[in-house]
Amino acid sequence: MEAAVERAGELENLRSLIVSHQGRVVSERAFKGASLERPTNIKSASKTIISALVGIAIEQGVFKGVDQPVAEILASNIPSDADERVKQITIGHLLSMRAGLERTSGRNYGSWVSSGNWIRYVLTRDFVDEPGGRMLYSTGSTHLLSAALTRASKRSTLELARDWLGEPLEIQVPPWTRDPQGIFLGGNEMALSPRALLRFGEMYRQGGMIDGKRVLPENWVKESWEQRTSSPFTGDGYGYGWFIREMRGHQVYYAWGFGGQMIYVAPSLNMTVVMTSDSTEPSREDNYIGQLHALVADAIIPALLPKQEEATGSL
Repeated sequence: MEAAVERAGELENLRSLIVSHQGRVVSERAFKGASLERPTNIKSASKTIISALVGIAIEQGVFKGVDQPVAEILASNIPSDADERVKQITIGHLLSMRAGLERTSGRNYGSWVSSGNWIRYVLTRDFVDEPGGRMLYSTGSTHLLSAALTRASKRSTLELARDWLGEPLEIQVPPWTRDPQGIFLGGNEMALSPRALLRFGEMYRQGGMIDGKRVLPENWVKESWEQRTSSPFTGDGYGYGWFIREMRGHQVYYAWGFGGQMIYVAPSLNMTVVMTSDSTEPSREDNYIGQLHALVADAIIPALLPKQEEATGSL
């Protein structure tokens, strides 16, 4: 593990690394003046937090389920000239990035967040596929979920995050960006500390439990980790807010934010890994994300495997 940490320290953009095995932190390090306790912008890893909130909302009856059309909740936000297919978009389509609407991420992100009404902007994009079709990664989709959470619960997404996740996980959830109508941005700009991200990841690893307390329905963890589509950029699977890839013969589920804000969970290894990085530098264009994946697959997992094999009696 010391060699893995040394390798991590050579990555220019990396700011923190925490490795947990069988519920115990086996290594943690902050780099270049970063802190394991200070909240940092987790970028699109926020989408994974939103997914957890949706799971709790369904459990509590705030939402009817993943097949509920989002138009039932956001009817007043749908312009009269919107495409009729908007009414077919479900909660599940938004969670798995299969709304069919033109993306508001990437080169379209700036014009979206410059608009006067982010929800209407998303709902009036052209359909480039049918609802339930291919993956179209879009922060607008998770923002619709934030708006739906707010509308259906009559509470802000910040309040829900603090109540449903912050309190049971004993983590801080600071306020973050809101749209012109006051809806907290769903799927970007949340700030959580590396240690808070570890608590969140460990909660998923333990099937929705933390410290013996249930936070998330166990079935929601399973549903979130079921592949529903695949990324056109990486080929990795995607469930409800989680990417899926195989590493060293083990299924690994990961949250990914711009720049390299990462949570890796491998239940079969009893492993959770958190990484935060410089959030101003891209992670995909220079294959920095590939270096982070390789750090987990080629350094961290091999360091844990002997312990894992011994624990399972395979040695």
